[in-house]
Amino acid sequence: MDKKTALHDKHLKLGARMESFAGYIMPIKYTTVKEEHNAVRSGVGVFDLSHMGEFRVKGKDASKFLDYLLTNDSEVEPGKAYYSTMCYPDAGIVDDLVVYRLSEDDYLMIVNASNIEKDWAWVNNHTAGYSIDLTNESDETALVAIQGPDAEKVARKLTDEKLQDIGYYSHTSGVFAGKKALIARTGYTGEDGFEIYIRSEDAETVWDAVMEAGEEFEIKPVGLGARDTLRLEVGYLLYGNDMDYTTTPMEAKLGWVVKLKTDKEFIGREVMARQKKEKPARYIVGLEVQGNGFPRQGAELFEGNRKVGVVTSGSLAPTLGYGVCLAFVEKGFHKKDTVLEAEVRGKRIPVKTVKLPFYKDGSRK
Repeated sequence: MDKKTALHDKHLKLGARMESFAGYIMPIKYTTVKEEHNAVRSGVGVFDLSHMGEFRVKGKDASKFLDYLLTNDSEVEPGKAYYSTMCYPDAGIVDDLVVYRLSEDDYLMIVNASNIEKDWAWVNNHTAGYSIDLTNESDETALVAIQGPDAEKVARKLTDEKLQDIGYYSHTSGVFAGKKALIARTGYTGEDGFEIYIRSEDAETVWDAVMEAGEEFEIKPVGLGARDTLRLEVGYLLYGNDMDYTTTPMEAKLGWVVKLKTDKEFIGREVMARQKKEKPARYIVGLEVQGNGFPRQGAELFEGNRKVGVVTSGSLAPTLGYGVCLAFVEKGFHKKDTVLEAEVRGKRIPVKTVKLPFYKDGSRK
């Protein structure tokens, strides 16, 4: 049975269209995807992301453990965060995630909602030999995200923390809307904003405070529909669409989160090192639709009669006014300005590879 977040009743009162997503009943939209999308691009929106998973890793070996488990380097300063992939020995991606370093020996892993059970089992299967304590805090934690050019103006009304001093991918612990919170300058929209981690029992209080504080900025609640179009416009990958266990970081152009330049051993390192040297047989690319319509996930890509790839995510980009896609294509067809054709309902639509992100004018700091 699908779970409900602590804000479920709030969404119903706001008239949200609720659907099953990653084991939770989540708001897909409150008004229209376009309206909510544009609110985040031009002003400010608020999201319930309480379906995400949170794992706490504490202990003297916490850093060493994460360095083995994840592809990126855990040696960031306390108060910073980093993005990483977690891989199988064959370099297939278990999940992509964000890690906050809370203190020297205390980290918080944020995993995708659809992968919580799988990730928890995988993490626990690799603890032997490490002096750490692992806690799954997913059910006790709520997450409210404030995103958009006006996000700091809204958040500033609800905390005494010096938000202007929190850089991108940094965080602080403090009081937000009268509740204990982790306040992080992170997000998935390409805009400035904060992700506020709180106890589930405090979620309604914080949500109401954000809505009230944002009223003068015409804040809007935003569902998962617009979250998807926002992330696609800035070229962010979605696990389950654009990568999964059959995908390696090198294929997904995530080599920048793979610490091959260090001597640290991590799961899948050998395969990734070989792929970096020999180059993958396929790459993920951004595609701009040259004409009307847009291919969706699963649409096949052709050069003439030769199939050369498949679309992994596709949508009309509300800010840009035309269709955009992420897709895997064979090596050689991934170079900028390569023209291909996507097959949609028996018809061919011309598409062109472009450098990501599609949308380049976000307010992200």
